Amino acid sequence: MIEGELVRLRALRADDLDAHVRWRNDPEVVHWATGGDPLFGPVTREAVAHFYESRLRDDPRVQATLTVEDLADGRAIGMVDYRDLDPFTGCATVGITIGERDHWGGGYGSEALHLLLGHLFGPLRLHRVELDTWSGNERALRAFRAAGFIEEGRRRESVRVGDEWHDRVLFGLLKQEWTAHGKRP
Repeated sequence: MIEGELVRLRALRADDLDAHVRWRNDPEVVHWATGGDPLFGPVTREAVAHFYESRLRDDPRVQATLTVEDLADGRAIGMVDYRDLDPFTGCATVGITIGERDHWGGGYGSEALHLLLGHLFGPLRLHRVELDTWSGNERALRAFRAAGFIEEGRRRESVRVGDEWHDRVLFGLLKQEWTAHGKRP
């Protein structure tokens, strides 16, 4: 368990399942999280339960999905994950979704990302973390840049949102950049 001022990152629990099903079936959450990728949602309860089962078997040395919990009321409000962790290069990919819309824009996602990065650069001793989003997700772009991520490239028109094409924006953050910005693992 990793705790900040607003949120705590903790292991998935069975009682989180309903929240995850709700988020994956909320068109607005799916829109902002993935640009509306139908593989993210809508999904059945059984599919999310299967996802849960596979995540519970994850080796945390390689990947993990954690619940973001609001410290004020103990409610699950989102999830963060890291995956594709390469112990030789010290690199991993991260993701974040705040599924409770009433928590958007309140700093919950930024703190959750900060806590996850502190864990990855600290105890897990990573050298580099990367993530991506689609070019229309301005809130995510601002949050990632504010966390110190550097835009490293774009895959032009690789995300379809409705009838429009957007770029996939690729970001990276090195441990020394994280530390130079006054962040501490």
